Amino acid sequence: MSDRERKRAVYVISVAAELAGMHPQTLRIYERKGLIEPFRTAGGTRRYSLEDIERLRLIQQLTDQGLNLEGVRQVLELKERIAKLEAQVERLKRRLAETEQAAAQAVRQVHRSYRREIVLRSSMLPEVRRNR
Repeated sequence: MSDRERKRAVYVISVAAELAGMHPQTLRIYERKGLIEPFRTAGGTRRYSLEDIERLRLIQQLTDQGLNLEGVRQVLELKERIAKLEAQVERLKRRLAETEQAAAQAVRQVHRSYRREIVLRSSMLPEVRRNR
């Protein structure tokens, strides 16, 4: 399933709650606490995506393991921060690879220019012998 499909908000609160294995009121509480932010239609109806449902399941796992909602919020915040940092690392790796390629190309260009400037000793010898 594509990332776009996972982010598409199509489920009303009752369906999302059932898919996540929760009561709809729990989803409203999580929204008030800032743990989840469903899409809102022009009429104000909540719409949940598969990504939202996965997040709800993670919240449930964390609370089942004993975390309170503030602890869950911090875990979710850290997960988002890690994802952003990983994306930044990937961008920097790509830039580094591009820079390394450009530097290697520049070095090759310099080495090629040396070949044009180098005069072989054997080709100079006849001139040196004539000048003596």
